[in-house]
Amino acid sequence: MVMTHVHVDLDERTEIRTTEDGDHEKFAHVVVPASAVTEAYITGTAVTALCGKTWVPTRDPGRYPVCPTCKEILDMARG
Repeated sequence: MVMTHVHVDLDERTEIRTTEDGDHEKFAHVVVPASAVTEAYITGTAVTALCGKTWVPTRDPGRYPVCPTCKEILDMARG
């Protein structure tokens, strides 16, 4: 039996999508590796979360719930 270990560095960041009815998708998204988020803050480039959302990090993710899709993907990778 072959054992595979997955090491995941995570950093949660927020994506804000503005719609005509207001902001409906305010979540802290999981980005791997975490260093990509730091670089994106410095350079202003976009990052892509585990769930596929792409955005430029600018806000404190602590104010938002974790994206359920990102959390599910991360849990599966750790399991």
